[in-house]
Amino acid sequence: MENVFKNIYNYRELLKTNIKKEIRGKYKHSFLGVLWSFLNPLLQILVYAIIFPIILKNDIDNYVIFLCVGLIPWTFFTTIVTQSTGVIIANANIVKKVYFPREILPISVVTSAAVNFVISTIIILAFVLIYGMGITWHIVFYPIILLIQYLFSIGVSFLVSSLTVYLRDLEHLIGVAIMMLFYATPIVYSMQTLPENYKAIMALNPMAHIIEGYRSIFYYQATPDFKWLGIILIVSIVLCVIGYMVFKKLEKRFAEEL
Repeated sequence: MENVFKNIYNYRELLKTNIKKEIRGKYKHSFLGVLWSFLNPLLQILVYAIIFPIILKNDIDNYVIFLCVGLIPWTFFTTIVTQSTGVIIANANIVKKVYFPREILPISVVTSAAVNFVISTIIILAFVLIYGMGITWHIVFYPIILLIQYLFSIGVSFLVSSLTVYLRDLEHLIGVAIMMLFYATPIVYSMQTLPENYKAIMALNPMAHIIEGYRSIFYYQATPDFKWLGIILIVSIVLCVIGYMVFKKLEKRFAEEL
């Protein structure tokens, strides 16, 4: 596993270039450019803020903030998963012709998405200020939760990026899985509203605890549940190691499969 850190250091300039390319390429030829980092989540929040409290009679206080704090981290996660599925295939020409540590590609996807997420966090801060909730000292826990989500996303990215090279249908299956997982994650509803037996099932979803962590510091303005976050941190580290091992095993035949 130490090889990954050595490779990242040795090829740090390539990593930086790739991250910049991912960030700029996302909004290339777009008139509004990086503003879409704000507009995309804002439009999603607008849609759900109309559907759930008005049409479905959701009575959660300050629902726009509640929704915002759940939806923006979720978008961070889904962006990584969807982009990671095709990142090796999209760079097939380079992978087949030039040697470089292939893990730089999924790491670039995750890191560029993390940069966009940090920018999008400004939306959360704006909403809590506009609605008069304010920002409390609990925001100091934000980097910890972000690090946990980053590590978890790296592990997922290693797995899906390498497996999709061999199983092209996986890209479509992942799209369906993300849609199902959205409703199995407390984004548009509160975990407290669930029956006890469903809460036990929800506890198996790492993203549920990560989103609840963000909600603790921004919405509930309380200390996050570090017991569960600690468990998710361990899960994320294990997933990173397993994902990296799978990636390195499968990358040997990337050129042949591409």
